[in-house]
Amino acid sequence: MSFSSFIPPQRTLMGPGPSDISPQVLSAIARPTIGHLDPEFIKMMDEVKSLLQYAFQTKNEITMAVSAPGSAGMETCFVNLVEPGEKVIVCINGVFGTRMKENVERVGAEAIVVEGEWGRAINPAQLEQTLLKHQDARFVAFVHAETSTGALSDAKALCSIAKQHNCLTIVDAVTSLGGVELRVDDWQIDAIYSGSQKCLSCVPGLSPVSFSPTAVDKIKQRKSKVQSWFLDQSLVMDYWANNAGGKRSYHHTAPVNSLYALHESLLHLYNEGLENAWQRHKDQHDKLAAGLSELYIEFIVPKKERLPQLNAVYIPKGVDDAKVRSYLLNEYNLEIGAGLGNFAGKAWRIGLMGYSAKNENVLLCISALKDALTQ
Repeated sequence: MSFSSFIPPQRTLMGPGPSDISPQVLSAIARPTIGHLDPEFIKMMDEVKSLLQYAFQTKNEITMAVSAPGSAGMETCFVNLVEPGEKVIVCINGVFGTRMKENVERVGAEAIVVEGEWGRAINPAQLEQTLLKHQDARFVAFVHAETSTGALSDAKALCSIAKQHNCLTIVDAVTSLGGVELRVDDWQIDAIYSGSQKCLSCVPGLSPVSFSPTAVDKIKQRKSKVQSWFLDQSLVMDYWANNAGGKRSYHHTAPVNSLYALHESLLHLYNEGLENAWQRHKDQHDKLAAGLSELYIEFIVPKKERLPQLNAVYIPKGVDDAKVRSYLLNEYNLEIGAGLGNFAGKAWRIGLMGYSAKNENVLLCISALKDALTQ
């Protein structure tokens, strides 16, 4: 048996993530590694924090990147805030809502489910009715942009309802951050998490999170220890905090080079302008939708509830899902995603996230799909 260096093929990534990464971000990860407590690295961490605050549109002091992917960001929010016996309203309209429920149950809390239709936004009226029935609920949790279905829910409305019932909110923004309007402070979001590999177009493996002052108070007033030592924010806070003199409390060895890449990707977002990035994703979605219409490919989600950066479409009748995706990969080096959960074998998920949301990718996808369907 012999081994050699792994050289991956050059793909165009238009699935549900990861997304394409710019040459500048890729080159950032190859810069010299320095210590995670090096003063220069600490300065960069402060900039990452400020850039994340811009991306989230928040002034939350506790805004950072968890040293693990978005699923760990999800767990970070639940294990730190929710204690055994507490009641959490979980809105489910796809795969990732079910993962929220799983997190609630694993911390020993009670999950009350608002069951939504897959491929549709969460119905605010359903949440209101559920909260009226469960007035002792402490939290409302929902997915802003459901990656499994391409549905975009009205986070502002859902958070407003939650606040009227004195609930803290936990929001999944893995696919929405950087791609659609998201305003943490204005919408009164208490805990939010995302992923580096979607609309931020960074390498996979980091999860931006942010906690409101109210959420931080809840963490500090816990009656029981956080069940995860690694994700315990009462410990990690001191590593990301702006302490006098730039000193940090050691917690773990941060993924130094990956954070270089995150800094670079956030810098690109900042330079483009957040609202410009939101508009770019919408514009590319509109172009993709027009091209798919000419191929008689239909969207699953109604237009007003549709996520522009993750396009879930029905597979045309009589078309072999796996054969088409394999043809795209082998003939065009183009990746699109398969359906998940209820849509497995019935849908494709076409991503237009971050660096992938550009004219040439839309044109490639439409022409490649036309060829594959003809074949």
